[in-house]
Amino acid sequence: MAKEKRQRRQLSSFSILFIIIIILGIITRLLDGQPFTPQEVQGGTEIVDQVIGAKISDVIMSPFFGFRDALDISVFILVLGGFLNIVTKTGTLEAGIQHIVKKFKGNESMIIVVLMLLFSIGGSTYGMAEETIPFYTLLTATMVAAGFDTMVTVGTVLLGAGSGVIGSTVNPFSTGAAMDALRGVGIEPKVNVILIIGAVIWITTTIFSIILVTRYAKKVQADKGSTILSIQEQKAMEEFRKEGITDLKLTKQHKNILWIFALTFVVMIVSLIPWPDFGITIFEGWTSVLTGNSFGEWYFGDLAMWFFIMGLIIALIDKFSEKKIINGFVEGGSEMLSVVLIIVVARGVSVLMSTTHLDLYVLDQASGLLKGLSPVLFVIGSFALYLFLSFLIPSTSGLAYVSIPVMGGLASEIGLSPDVMIMIFAAGCGLINIITPTSGVVMGGLDISRVEYATWLKFIIKPLILMGLMILIILIGAMLIFS
Repeated sequence: MAKEKRQRRQLSSFSILFIIIIILGIITRLLDGQPFTPQEVQGGTEIVDQVIGAKISDVIMSPFFGFRDALDISVFILVLGGFLNIVTKTGTLEAGIQHIVKKFKGNESMIIVVLMLLFSIGGSTYGMAEETIPFYTLLTATMVAAGFDTMVTVGTVLLGAGSGVIGSTVNPFSTGAAMDALRGVGIEPKVNVILIIGAVIWITTTIFSIILVTRYAKKVQADKGSTILSIQEQKAMEEFRKEGITDLKLTKQHKNILWIFALTFVVMIVSLIPWPDFGITIFEGWTSVLTGNSFGEWYFGDLAMWFFIMGLIIALIDKFSEKKIINGFVEGGSEMLSVVLIIVVARGVSVLMSTTHLDLYVLDQASGLLKGLSPVLFVIGSFALYLFLSFLIPSTSGLAYVSIPVMGGLASEIGLSPDVMIMIFAAGCGLINIITPTSGVVMGGLDISRVEYATWLKFIIKPLILMGLMILIILIGAMLIFS
């Protein structure tokens, strides 16, 4: 009873995010007028050189402007919820989950290994992050049916994709944006150096994460009492367990729907990879028939309508009535509303930072402190800086354009490798975005799996510190080798 009482006192994701917004607003008031080295605002000609104290209206309106900035992902998630609900109503997912669990009976941990490898590849190649949200719903029931707990789902998805993002190779939203930002200040990045360092970090973090999650999963499977979940979270998990009680046969129609279901996600992945950047033109033209954009140019708006179309096709195959189709999309969207609102408020943090120029001020102060340090201390200081900046600005591409012209230029100026700086940025962003409460992906995924943020921190904080030290050693070695 005492444990349940403590659990009820934990702050919700919304409360944590609103507290962060208020604190940042207060900080900007304290720093109002503080000067820093003038920098040109990305995408415009305005020159800013001081912090602007946030007004009450800035704080109050930041979630609204966050909603405006996150409109595309918000629509995608709502439509995605409808799509998943349509598929669920056909009974296909339940039958498919039972089939998978039976097939891997006695070797359930292989599900985790395979999925984490796939998520990791997605993270390293195209920055798989928001795209992981639908998998929380799908995999939670699967993991619970296999004898694991909901923490295994969170670890599989978040650490799988997160490991890939930490070791970004051709990720257009991380290393790609950073290289473009570096070229903007007249420095040509060495792509081969970035790929080598990224691959080493990617392999290291992925292996570490797989070992961490599989060990915990096996322990929970062997002894349910070893779960890290609170009593309240275990009760919520039972709802997922009940979904797999009915023994369903995987019919031919179920298999047909599963093929369409799989095709939907394959197209999502293929459409997001920036093929033109690799000189691949096979998808140009003919793949634009649906949305007007070819594969490689799709974003969340295109994906939203793709999932809508595929949801309709699945509903028609299962002979849904018009009313059942509409209700299916509406009910599914409503189930995702809390996730959307979390992402919106989280985006509001970044909006407030940008509006007040607090992000530029922190960057300017930190870069001044790093001058004159030895290569080892410079790497450590830069890595710590990106851990902090990424907490405030979860958007990797946004942070790249704000920071890399300064930090990459600084590294080049003092005779160090700006290419290694790009990987310091990528690894720092990826690492902190596994736990930052300002990330809608983190908070949204936890909300879907019904795992509290405090429980996730309890599970991941020590391994994350160890992972950070491993990455830091690789980055220091790279700076000494390539400078």
